[in-house]
Amino acid sequence: MSEAPLILLAAGGTGGHLFPAEALGVVLMKRGLRVRLVTDSRAMRYSGLFSADMIDVVPSETVRGRTPWALARTGVMLGAGTALAIGLMMRLRPAAVIGFGGYPTLPPLFAARALRIPTLIHDANAVMGRANRLLSRRVSAIATSLPGVLDRDPELAAKTTTTGTPMRPAILAAAAVPFAPLDAEGPLRLLVVGGSQGARVMADIVPGALDKLDPALLRRLALTQQVRDEDMSRVRAVYDRLKIACELAPFFSDLPARLAASQLVVSRSGAGTVAELGAIGRPSILVPLPGALDQDQFANAGVLADAGGAIRIVQGDFTSERLAAEITALAADPQKLTAMATVARTVGRLDAADRLADLVMRVARI
Repeated sequence: MSEAPLILLAAGGTGGHLFPAEALGVVLMKRGLRVRLVTDSRAMRYSGLFSADMIDVVPSETVRGRTPWALARTGVMLGAGTALAIGLMMRLRPAAVIGFGGYPTLPPLFAARALRIPTLIHDANAVMGRANRLLSRRVSAIATSLPGVLDRDPELAAKTTTTGTPMRPAILAAAAVPFAPLDAEGPLRLLVVGGSQGARVMADIVPGALDKLDPALLRRLALTQQVRDEDMSRVRAVYDRLKIACELAPFFSDLPARLAASQLVVSRSGAGTVAELGAIGRPSILVPLPGALDQDQFANAGVLADAGGAIRIVQGDFTSERLAAEITALAADPQKLTAMATVARTVGRLDAADRLADLVMRVARI
């Protein structure tokens, strides 16, 4: 009996890239296919679907500057990675290579194209990322999480399918948990997360905001907050003084379950976060990461905010006073929180992994 076809998944080494790859991998394996992950060294800390023997590390480099030296370094690293990736492709002979964004996807996708292996990229953002833009005209097909991302480019739009963002099993389990409406006298379950690039601003702003809440509302708070180690002592000192029931940690391995248990989420608006809030259906206050060239987080937050499932606050307006006012207004209007949860849920796509798997199998001609 011949081996099942192999699908090679290529992703940058962050959760926003790895989690959709994992979700697709789960579905493909259920369909009897083999999967492997090509990524950078960061993913070796990852402990999801892909065990160490299912991961191939290929060197890559992000564009870190526009100086001749920086561009030359990036070019050399990408060239070396592509050469290694060609050897990997010739050894593994995948039926297709699927990219999920991030510069580590460039070498394997370049190699696949050179060897005429079918290719597909998935982009989770409302604005396509730079690595995927470099690949977009070279790949066989494109999948997006959101509609309309490439509508202004007829050539790319013609090979684009909107699938949604594949959700890992933990998110699908959390999505089955119904939203618990806020009781006027009951606890307000507040979850504050920031990710690697956002937890600092949450540590700067949220404690001051909670300090401004009415004491009666403060007593009702049940707070979970992601806090970096270097910020932990100052944040905890404020909450101890306020006698807030809280759980603080740099990382929560069970974040999907905590999202499901929350009644209000304060967060950055990375593509994965926005997709998960939509899939689970939870109201949120979103603070896009400023300074990004493409303003992708601003656009991502707009998807939920425009639908009515979130409040978007740019970082310049994200003050303790503003956050305290938003929390107070939402706590005083439980029906609005429930309506926001319901609307957010309409943005999510729980079948995205299956839709993407269908597209992968068409591209791979399986």
